[in-house]
Amino acid sequence: MTAPRTVETPARVGYGALLRTPGAWTFLLPAFAARLPYAMLSLGIVLLVFDTHGSYGTAGAVAAVSAVAQAFVGPQTGRLADRYGQSAVLLPSVAVHAVSVGALIALAVGHAPVWTLFLAAAPAGASVPQIGAMVRSRWVAKLSGAQSSGAEGSPQKLNTAFAFESVTDEFTFVIGPVLATAIATAVNPSAGLIAEATLTVVGGLAFAAQRRTAPARHPLVPGAERVSALSSPGVRLLAGSFLGVGTVFGAMQVSVTAFAKAAGQPGVSGIVYGIFAGGSMLAGALYGMVAWRRPARQRMLGSYALLVLGCSTLWAMPNLTSLAVAGLICGLAIAPTLITGYTLVESLVADGAKTEAFTWLTGAIGLGLAAGSTAAGQLIDGHGASAGFVMPVAGAGLGLAALVALRRLLVPPTTASRTVARSAAPVAVTVAAPVAAPVAAPVAAPVAVTVAAPVTGQLVGASKG
Repeated sequence: MTAPRTVETPARVGYGALLRTPGAWTFLLPAFAARLPYAMLSLGIVLLVFDTHGSYGTAGAVAAVSAVAQAFVGPQTGRLADRYGQSAVLLPSVAVHAVSVGALIALAVGHAPVWTLFLAAAPAGASVPQIGAMVRSRWVAKLSGAQSSGAEGSPQKLNTAFAFESVTDEFTFVIGPVLATAIATAVNPSAGLIAEATLTVVGGLAFAAQRRTAPARHPLVPGAERVSALSSPGVRLLAGSFLGVGTVFGAMQVSVTAFAKAAGQPGVSGIVYGIFAGGSMLAGALYGMVAWRRPARQRMLGSYALLVLGCSTLWAMPNLTSLAVAGLICGLAIAPTLITGYTLVESLVADGAKTEAFTWLTGAIGLGLAAGSTAAGQLIDGHGASAGFVMPVAGAGLGLAALVALRRLLVPPTTASRTVARSAAPVAVTVAAPVAAPVAAPVAAPVAVTVAAPVTGQLVGASKG
């Protein structure tokens, strides 16, 4: 008689249960202070350089150099953190960042040539601590340990943790620019960058001091092959798809500002973009509380398709009210896409490359943001304010096409192997094989079967794709 098969119901984990994880608050609070400057640096550079050099083009170019340096050097910082530990990387990073930002302020205030601003902006961006990726790595270390010990709901806890981090990211990108603008306006443009550097140093050092919650180091073993996150085709695919998400962010910032100015209400642009970000925050908070039955790969395709659908209506909105509603709908798909992407990439790489993998995704968003804002600005200059909204759907559409075409790359590798010792002599293998009895006599008697098998001495591998 066949026993009834039980179907496990995914455990539903709330944020309260997640935040009660032992040691969580010891790294979450300093991490928030340290990651807030991430959203202040670019705008702070724009405000300072425009004030000293009088050109938005120059200010944007200096900020772009900082963003590109951050996008490319950040993953290398993540790789070093995986190998040598987070504290060993954070201490020199915050020092270089403070010196670079100080140099940039001095050069800008002194009306130095523009090329010198580029030289200072590059290390300022490259040395931004990758706190978001490091926090996610700490969650993985914490919750994977619970999972291996048999604690219930650990996979769902990890999904909730990534949702919490996505909401935190959105929150910092809402209040970070506001904080930078308020300080620069109330004091002077230099003060915004001074506050950014101060938060980076204080928050970064406080976060680095929490060594007990840091993930284990994975030093490079002599003679062993170096583990690289980009060696995984799935990581490269996800980075490309996050590039598309970044174009949505960049194009929305520029296009909403231009649309509001064209409508004669430039002050409303912040509210419209805030509604867009608020929709993402709301969706992210709810997404992390759902006990999902569908695999992450299917969820990624679904949320990304909804993102493309939401972006496809932006260009046709006739006024700011309808644009705010369309932006809200578009924003609802952002956080679920990011959360699922981080969940997928965690399963695609080995333990020694997780921080690096997270930073590649974060860097891809930064590159997409720079590309999206630049392209949208060109479209707006040539064809009007609404033309900039073509970029979000174009960038997201390309990302979705890549995901659909290459979705098989998002399946986590599961390879098991066995090795047979080298020998030319026959080997006796004893196998206990159950012999099924007829239906009338429901008894299974184990029978010992001895098989003489010659071993060729080759390495035999069994793999499960």
